[in-house]
Amino acid sequence: MANIKIVTDSSVQLTPEEISKYHITVVPLTIMIDNTVYIDGETITREDFMDEMAAAHNLPKTSQPAIGTFTDVFDKLTADGSQVLAIHMTETLSGTVNSARQAAQLAKGKVTVVDSLSTDRGLAFQVLAAAEMAEAGKDLQTILDKIKQIRDNTTLVLGVTSLDNLVKGGRISRVSGLISSFLNIKVVLQLKDGELSALRKGRGMKTINNFITETISQMAKMPNIKSVGISTAGATELGEDVGKRIAEVLPSVPVLVRPTDPVIATHTGPGALAIIYYVD
Repeated sequence: MANIKIVTDSSVQLTPEEISKYHITVVPLTIMIDNTVYIDGETITREDFMDEMAAAHNLPKTSQPAIGTFTDVFDKLTADGSQVLAIHMTETLSGTVNSARQAAQLAKGKVTVVDSLSTDRGLAFQVLAAAEMAEAGKDLQTILDKIKQIRDNTTLVLGVTSLDNLVKGGRISRVSGLISSFLNIKVVLQLKDGELSALRKGRGMKTINNFITETISQMAKMPNIKSVGISTAGATELGEDVGKRIAEVLPSVPVLVRPTDPVIATHTGPGALAIIYYVD
């Protein structure tokens, strides 16, 4: 086993096989739907969450892991003398990374906490690289340098079909370039350096379809793309179609198509689709 152990949170887009192969510890967030509390990935699946959110009277509430939860995880993982590298979703969307930072100060072993400035598969790119390097025995600074390189070269663009959840969740004020009173529009957002910004907005699905076509066209001209993730909030068929289109123009690049995490889906609302990739 590596002497650096990797921790992340459940907003990450990882397959069960990836988690197992690299011995990654995923600390779950919690989601409250009306009066019922669920543990992300343990007592509710990503698919079931979309149905529950659709039937809910109120917008689900998400909560980061408690400081004590992180402290327990860190102490358990460092008990054998190992150190921990914890990589978490951007502070823009959650206080998770701050909980981890506070826990790191209380932990008995050495813990380094990193804000990925991303989430979903963008977070996974950093986590997987760190875990693979840790398994290979690389030192902490070398790993940190690599994940910074990945972070700086990751693109996450997102088509949102409704601003309702962003408004209800209080995120709309953090998104530059949007008019919160103009809710019947489709929006394309970018998460860059931990900040959400609007790339375009317009009426009808043409806005989203054009964004997808143009993004794929741009990607086709980039031979150094290392990996691609397509994440959806209920838009399963659209996600599969986009994944196939990207695979056609980038046949040698791995493309992962999966439902996004409940924490992200709560913010984006149903019908959202993200295209995430990084260049090496």
